[in-house]
Amino acid sequence: MRIDMVRGRSPEQVRALADVVQEVMLDVFAAPPRDRYQVIHQHDPGEIVAEDTGLGYTRTDGVVVIQVTQQGRSREQKEAMYAALAQRLGDAGLVEPDDLIVSVTENTKDDWSFGRGRAQFLTGEL
Repeated sequence: MRIDMVRGRSPEQVRALADVVQEVMLDVFAAPPRDRYQVIHQHDPGEIVAEDTGLGYTRTDGVVVIQVTQQGRSREQKEAMYAALAQRLGDAGLVEPDDLIVSVTENTKDDWSFGRGRAQFLTGEL
């Protein structure tokens, strides 16, 4: 998972945001325990340009873009994940719903190596 945001949040806020995202992955997206791979990128103001695609959203410097790489989730799971992220991040005061952009990329088991140059899904290690 990649999480992009504009620089300016405290380390505690960044960690809280990442923790909420992980909770949603476990609770709603059926991620296995300890399956946490998050890369967080902070950008200077003006380095994330996120227009509203004609939907009437008001974006601020609080914009957060979350890119999830996964395999085998249903449309229903994806929609539930989008809704849960908006709800929980908003309730925690971490991201306004208009400032949340989520993208899902699908791949297959042969697209992963978790270390040591091995394809653990293919070798049966996972």
